[in-house]
Amino acid sequence: MTDASLIEVALDETRDKMRRAVEHARSELAAFRTGRATPALVEKLKVDYFGSEVPLQQLAGFTVSDARTLVVNPYDKGAMKAIEKAIQTSDLGVNPSNDGQVIRLVFPQLNEERRKELVKLVRHRAEEGRVAVRAVRRATRHELEGFEHDGDITADDLDRAEKELEHLTHELVGEVDRLLAQKERELLEV
Repeated sequence: MTDASLIEVALDETRDKMRRAVEHARSELAAFRTGRATPALVEKLKVDYFGSEVPLQQLAGFTVSDARTLVVNPYDKGAMKAIEKAIQTSDLGVNPSNDGQVIRLVFPQLNEERRKELVKLVRHRAEEGRVAVRAVRRATRHELEGFEHDGDITADDLDRAEKELEHLTHELVGEVDRLLAQKERELLEV
């Protein structure tokens, strides 16, 4: 393998891993309640279904009937009690209403104190995303330094690759920051 292709393969893998870290941060941030009903709030909830933990999205369909009401329509009506229990024990702060066919979740407006609390939690999750991106950078830098140490690439190649790696890191950390800013705006919007 040539010097350039070794570096290119390492950077391509890094780009992919960093993008996955950003996507994970995006899905984590989407799960925060902004006063609006959205399936992202409940679809990852674990439901005890016949003795195994199953994500709610595999057990039910979701519809948003209005800005604050989410309707959960279980595929198996026998799972309604388990779904209700999972929602009640979650940190959503809503009480499910079961009519025998569907479960309705009415999300109350967020008060100022809860909004500030959620902003702190969102910032923490965003920082976890940034840390994940930087951990990928650190692992790749170590791999590149190993290539140079083994004589597979030159010091100049290493320098160029590290600059490209740094640029990629700043770009994806910036994307996490943009996601955070957008989520903070949504949370603080009254």
